[in-house]
Amino acid sequence: MDDIGNSLRKAVDLIFSFDPDLYFIVWTSLRIVIASTALATLAGIPLGLFLALKNFRSKNLIAAILNTLMAIPTVVVGLVVYSFLTRRGPLGFLGLIFTPAAIVIGQFFLALPLITAMVYSTALGKEKKILKTAYGLGASPLNALKTFILEIKFPLLAAVMAGFGRVIGEVGVSMMLGGNIYRSTRTVTTAIALETSKGEFALGLALGFILLIVALSINSLVSFINYRIEKA
Repeated sequence: MDDIGNSLRKAVDLIFSFDPDLYFIVWTSLRIVIASTALATLAGIPLGLFLALKNFRSKNLIAAILNTLMAIPTVVVGLVVYSFLTRRGPLGFLGLIFTPAAIVIGQFFLALPLITAMVYSTALGKEKKILKTAYGLGASPLNALKTFILEIKFPLLAAVMAGFGRVIGEVGVSMMLGGNIYRSTRTVTTAIALETSKGEFALGLALGFILLIVALSINSLVSFINYRIEKA
């Protein structure tokens, strides 16, 4: 119990003393997660809408693949991306392995199937009614699509948040593709794993607290935005 109490006190001291190593790790994690989530959103929302609104032969197969990829372990994604980015791989000449960009790429492929699948499942059940109404009111195809997106904006936001949650707490991709390099690719989750293995619980606890605060803050912000939109 004394060890736990001491670790908690040290963790609080690290947070409120604005330890530079601690906050560098946090900033590294945030910029990587935001970048990967943003890229997955830019690709996943249009792809999910396309799958829902267009009819083609392999549509059900693609949907099944997306649902399967939603549950794929992070280490498998890391292994596949690593095989491409390693210096002997087909993209090794880019020199991306063990850089923040490599982690962004790996996390992009983690979040993309989840966001796409959630957008697809949401849009699939509502497209006929909303688009039919929009066309009936004389809307052009582009305006009808805009109306459709506005009508499902809350599920779209939920899909983005699910993608964010998928990558902010992952370890496998960050460790394999980033290498957990000090002051370069060390993220919150990889630092927690490293410090715990060393028996240094204080820094791990401090990072864990900050991770919880970040997640809570983002969820609160999303709830506030939803509330303002509903009241508008």
